[in-house]
Amino acid sequence: MSWLVFGIFLMACLAAGATGGLFPPGKWYEELEKPSWTPPNWLFPVAWTTLYVCMALAGARVAAQPDNGVALSLWALQIALNGLWTPVFFGLQKIKLGLIVLIGLWLSVFFGMIALWQVDWIAGLLFVPYLAWVTTAGALNYSVMRLNPEVTKAG
Repeated sequence: MSWLVFGIFLMACLAAGATGGLFPPGKWYEELEKPSWTPPNWLFPVAWTTLYVCMALAGARVAAQPDNGVALSLWALQIALNGLWTPVFFGLQKIKLGLIVLIGLWLSVFFGMIALWQVDWIAGLLFVPYLAWVTTAGALNYSVMRLNPEVTKAG
């Protein structure tokens, strides 16, 4: 694995993650009804930092392998959808649209994990925690939508 290639994948992850700074949750999100199992706020940056390193490692490992086209295409799709969710949910305050983006993200992570696994099993394994986290995020997005019907109808 090339450290330069890893750095490029990590920069792509950090660019997607930067949307969190550009579109922070803010007062709107704080005032929404959330389920009791909502992770504490401090966990989000810790989880995403860990996941972004794993995602970059997975991408860099597969980039060096032959027959990596499908895996890298799905990697690119998931990072694009990853970067899209925050502006949609927090920036536009579109809870339903955020859920649609998250469904696409979940599918791209799931199929990406399988494609990565077929090229390099360690790369596929590095996406398992990401799939678990996106599953949790999807359940949270759905729960927030259900608990706040007035906000969902307004936006």
